[in-house]
Amino acid sequence: MNPLPILLSIPHGGIKKPLELNGSLCITYKDLFDDSDPFVTELYDLGDKVQRVIKTDIARAFVDPNRSLQELPPANPDGLIKSSTCYGKPIYSKGLEPGDSLRALLIQLYYMPYHNAIKKSIEELDLQLCLDCHSMASIAPRISPDGNKKPRPKFCLSNNDGQTSSQYMIELLASCISESFEIDKNEILLNDPFHGGYITKTYGKKPFPWIQIEMNRNLYLAEPWFDMDSLSVDPLHLHKLNKQFESCLAQFFLRL
Repeated sequence: MNPLPILLSIPHGGIKKPLELNGSLCITYKDLFDDSDPFVTELYDLGDKVQRVIKTDIARAFVDPNRSLQELPPANPDGLIKSSTCYGKPIYSKGLEPGDSLRALLIQLYYMPYHNAIKKSIEELDLQLCLDCHSMASIAPRISPDGNKKPRPKFCLSNNDGQTSSQYMIELLASCISESFEIDKNEILLNDPFHGGYITKTYGKKPFPWIQIEMNRNLYLAEPWFDMDSLSVDPLHLHKLNKQFESCLAQFFLRL
């Protein structure tokens, strides 16, 4: 079977600490876990069933590929290299935050390779769709556009309000998610609360369509699958969600 003509970008799946930051961190594992997109690699990675998967094992708390090179602290504490997590937890011990030279090294080692891989894929592959794959907290942190508001939907799909893919494609993807994950179509919102992040907005329709997908963490970081003490998830449940995602994309391309 030929791989599906899609690129999957998974920029926030890692939880690894760069060696270059040894001795400067105060962040706890729990805070690192809460700031990441936990288990999204297990949820979205389809391996050789798709044209390409781009992912990183570095935690977004340290280097965030879904930010621009201009988004740096103190102007943006949740930027490319952060000073605090999305929940306001400090990442570095006082006085040990990365300086300009260390920031430049982190960008060179961990940020640029991710974007170079995207650019290389665009040049090499004949794609019909690119997805930037994320998870979202069931209740938004204050820093988010919908912070402290109503509970989030099961899924949010975004295409920068129609600028990075056609309306037909995003609505078709929503229908396929509804069927494959067996959830009501009303539980899938378009461009609400997100409109697409830096990756989607930067590469969308240049030349391939891009859609950002956000899965609500209550689909797997909740009882009976999730253990809060060990921060572990039932692997069989993650496998089930991964197979549902695979089925969703297969249906999408059959009907495109």
